[in-house]
Amino acid sequence: MPVPRPVATPLVWATAFGGALVLVALHNVFVGTDRPGVALAGLSLLAVALGLCARFTAAPGTAVLCWLFLNGFAIPPVGTLTWAAPRDTFWLASLCAAALVGTVLARIVHARAAYRRVTVGQVPLPAEPDDLRAGD
Repeated sequence: MPVPRPVATPLVWATAFGGALVLVALHNVFVGTDRPGVALAGLSLLAVALGLCARFTAAPGTAVLCWLFLNGFAIPPVGTLTWAAPRDTFWLASLCAAALVGTVLARIVHARAAYRRVTVGQVPLPAEPDDLRAGD
């Protein structure tokens, strides 16, 4: 069984767009806009999940899409993009790190599985007596 290929970046971004939209809408209905930390946690989990099937190059775009919904619709004033340097820099870095963590985790799991498939059933051959030379 070969190592799974990552999903195409545009599909990952489309899923990030739709997933972030749904998560922020649910956040606003059930939690409200006064607790953006909950929305950040949910969007970070979405970024990790998307990173599990994405290429490394999809991580920045995934983070930006999640941040746009977080900034535009999960904090007041809703529907207006703002930039508060420390807060938004932290949010963008957190979302990008989450996407990268998911991607790295997937690569490690796939590499370990591929290594196990290659090494299963391989037993090292004992050295032949003719190959051993005294004094070498």
